[in-house]
Formats: sequence, C-alpha cells, structure tokens
Amino acid sequence: MGTVAGTNKEANGSLLANKKVTVVFVLGGPGSGKGTQCANIVKQFGYTHLSAGDLLRAEQNSGSENGTMIKNMIKEGKIVPAEVTIKLLERAMVESENDKFLIDGFPRNEENRAAFESVTGIEPTFVLFFNCPEEEMEKRLLGRNQGREDDNIETIRKRFKVYLESSLPVIEYYNAKGKVHKIDAAKPVDEVFAAVKAVFA
Repeated sequence: MGTVAGTNKEANGSLLANKKVTVVFVLGGPGSGKGTQCANIVKQFGYTHLSAGDLLRAEQNSGSENGTMIKNMIKEGKIVPAEVTIKLLERAMVESENDKFLIDGFPRNEENRAAFESVTGIEPTFVLFFNCPEEEMEKRLLGRNQGREDDNIETIRKRFKVYLESSLPVIEYYNAKGKVHKIDAAKPVDEVFAAVKAVFA
C-alpha cells in the first residue's frame, strides 16, 4: 500500500504543503456503520479519524458565523459548501501529530472531490466504501436515536436521496482508478471489520 498519498506540489497555499499525509476516504450511506468501523481502524492501525459531520457539528456549536450557516444547511438536509468543509479538514490535519487520516463522510459529491484534490493537492490512497441496503440503514438510524435532530424518518429519507444522487459519482470516479474497496456493510460488525482489516493489511 503506497503511503505517499500526496506530496502537495500542486497545492497552491495549502496549509498541508509541508506535511506528507496518507488519506483514506470512508464512504457509505447514513447508518452504514462508518463511525463504528473507523473507531476499529483507529485502534488497530493508528489512523486519525476525521469525520466531516463531527467537524461541521463542532463548528456549528462554536457560535461562529460559519456555524449558523452550517446549522441551517444540515437542518435542510443540504450539503455544506465544499470550501467550508475542506478548510475544517485541513485545519484538523495540520493540528494533528499524525500523518495518517481516515476522512469519513467526505467527499459528499463530485464538486467536493475535485475541490479537495485541488485545494489540498492530495489524492486518497484508497477509498473504503461501506455498501449497505437502504432498509438496513433506516432500521439502524431509527434504532440508534442518539438525540441527533437529523435522525427522524423524513430527514433520513432525504439524506438517503442526497447520498445516492451525489456520492455515487465519487465512488464511480475512484473505482475507475482502481482505488475503491467495497465492503458488505450489512453483515455483523465483526465480519465487516474482518473485511476491513484485509484491506489495510
């Protein structure tokens, strides 16, 4: 597995210009188990887990003007502008002591993907795609009820629709480059992680 994911040559003014990093994109629908598996990868393989959603939620609670805009967009089930998310990801990567990152839930669409590569000068080493049937994801989301205001059936269905329309082209793009590892995420957690481990090993 190549570790030099990007030497950031093309990155004009990227905050990451002096840092060589390995980036793995973790994609999958809401409720496909990305967060659980990322926690396992962190424990076993020493990656730093950056969740685009968590970074956006933290920013939204920070009271900044970006935060208010993010809050309204998330409530509507809309995708936050790429630049905002990329800046948050970049900042987190620069502030981290680590040089191996799992980026979870991003890029959300083709525009995100292109913007991430041009802003940071980084291409992912590979993409981990958690493939899970919609009925299963719906069942999991309604069951977890973590008090997130976007975990109700109406918003969930909106999120599925947005996810399908926007994320699949990203997966297809990287698939054409031979960078996608597709994981059957409907299986029990341990079996899913066994498949994940095989990819990292």
